[in-house]
Amino acid sequence: MARSVIVTCAPTGGIHTPTMSPHLPVTPEEIATAAIEAAAAGAAIIHLHARNPETGQPDPRPELFQEFMPKISASCDAVLNVSTGGGLGMTREERLRAAVATSPEMASLNVGSLNFGIFPMLEKYTQWKHDWEPAFLEMTRDFVFKNTFADLEYVVKELGQGHGTKFEFECYDLGHLYNLAWLVDQGWVEPPFFVQMVFGVLGGVGADLDNLLHMHTIAEKLFGDAYEWSVLAAGRHQMSFATQAAMLGGNLRVGMEDSLFIGPGELTPSNAAQVRKIRTIVESLGHTLATPGEARERLALKGADRVTF
Repeated sequence: MARSVIVTCAPTGGIHTPTMSPHLPVTPEEIATAAIEAAAAGAAIIHLHARNPETGQPDPRPELFQEFMPKISASCDAVLNVSTGGGLGMTREERLRAAVATSPEMASLNVGSLNFGIFPMLEKYTQWKHDWEPAFLEMTRDFVFKNTFADLEYVVKELGQGHGTKFEFECYDLGHLYNLAWLVDQGWVEPPFFVQMVFGVLGGVGADLDNLLHMHTIAEKLFGDAYEWSVLAAGRHQMSFATQAAMLGGNLRVGMEDSLFIGPGELTPSNAAQVRKIRTIVESLGHTLATPGEARERLALKGADRVTF
């Protein structure tokens, strides 16, 4: 019998800017509302970033996370997953601050360095809500998203071993799967592993179905029955790749971190709308959505009673 599908929702992220959508959650209240609504729609895991409530700029301050994480946990049972990717250009220590302060059940971990180009989005807009937005996008023309082996060791020891937090291992390319296998070989992380395969970011693996199938094949060889796999794809590829993941027996991620749209040329009015859309697709394929409790059991999480928010 096919297992239920774990749906992750990433409500705001650190990539899109306020000019790009009036629906992008920015303030702690907006992020909390978006997360609670996504959980009610069927998301078992909520992947969280914070933003400066005045400018919408990605912001690593733990006090901002503490403004919305307690509200979310008080209103739903979803697993709260704190980003350690933060915002492009942040230092390793800045990226880790919120997760160390909140000691969540889950945190993301980008498992390799890559060129991370979002500068092509500059061409789509001529006026901006905030001065920081075009400079932020342009910066990525000459930017490497740094996740060295030293960085990986630091994070898994500081957060994983130090706090009992499990990771959403974000793999943007084939080599990142082997980086994760290296971490496993060192004995620094324990199964089950949650592998998030990321497609369609400029600088990472392209959103081509052959790439998804190959990465899944390699992950099966490397991790066998010791892992859960999930798929996210950027922009217009979001729903099609999420559907493919469900069809192949995997899990999936949606949310406005990955795409601001719900259909061709149509901005999504909310994160919950994306969750409801993929839920309809998943259920039409004969699958069910995993509850937060099922996700906790399958991923061997420490439990919501062992966090500090």
